[in-house]
Amino acid sequence: MNNLIDTDKDPMGRAIMDYFSKGKASRLRVFSSLFYEDEIPVATLFRSFDEMPPLEQEAMRVCRGRVLDVGAGSGCHSLVLMSRGLDVVAIDISQLSVDVMKQRGIDARQVNFFDKTFDEKFDTVLMAMNGIGIVGRVEALSDFFMRTKQLLAPGGQLLLDSSDIRYVFENEDGSLDIDLAAGYYGEIDYRMQYKGVRGEPFDWLYIDFDTLSMYAEQCGLLCEKVADGEHYDYLARLTVK
Repeated sequence: MNNLIDTDKDPMGRAIMDYFSKGKASRLRVFSSLFYEDEIPVATLFRSFDEMPPLEQEAMRVCRGRVLDVGAGSGCHSLVLMSRGLDVVAIDISQLSVDVMKQRGIDARQVNFFDKTFDEKFDTVLMAMNGIGIVGRVEALSDFFMRTKQLLAPGGQLLLDSSDIRYVFENEDGSLDIDLAAGYYGEIDYRMQYKGVRGEPFDWLYIDFDTLSMYAEQCGLLCEKVADGEHYDYLARLTVK
């Protein structure tokens, strides 16, 4: 699951470094076998609290204690939380992203979330911007939840947002064009490219709230929906029973 990224195969890290050092970046292109080519506006990775959508703002508000910002990218969420006086550790598998975050004054480390040698404890584990996507596939959720429990301090919380993307497969009559034999419909393959830097393909998970709750319950976690977003997305809080 998401090993550390080599700098020569890190399109997002390159884009983040360019924007930080030059104030601008080229197109960060996203490819998938299921969708048309898309693009991530690199400037949005550096957004302030006021520029965040309401769901993200709510996540910032309910973070507490010592926070682990998972897949932190440029560190925009970490900076908001630090401005509130919270103790934040940011991790990312991209060394380029970590270098940028360090220059922004963040305690940032190149760490794979699933690396068990990283064994600190946190009051909040934050996975913003569909950060749970790193799980890749539904069958890996159990390992993910067990790993989360290892990182949570007593009384700690996991905050994550995700989306139910069944709307992508919905026909005009309301029926769903989903191949049930192909696995869970929220399992997506992606690849990124920035200038001449091509990333390796990776699996990414979008998960509906009911499925998330079911797997969380099986692993001894309580799952609560904190808020609904504007487009089939939601913010969830998970705590140990």
